[in-house]
Amino acid sequence: MKIEKKVWPQYFQKILEGVKTFELRLADFDCRPGDILMLKEWDPQTGKYTGRTLEKEITYVVRTKEVGFWSEKDVESYGYQIISFRDN
Repeated sequence: MKIEKKVWPQYFQKILEGVKTFELRLADFDCRPGDILMLKEWDPQTGKYTGRTLEKEITYVVRTKEVGFWSEKDVESYGYQIISFRDN
């Protein structure tokens, strides 16, 4: 399955450089190892996509509720997922 997600420029660049090889996301969607994560660079200042994209193969998924970035309600509903990936 191919999953499309927005990613902010500073994180997109780190992924492009190979420095960042994981994603921490709200677990409000299903993904599994072998799925393709299409990351579309999104500029929150302009509210638009930049046109740059990356595709990564998901290699491992961890779901947890022990990190505090999102609202307590969303965490309670969905939990978290940390997505590790490699080049497709």
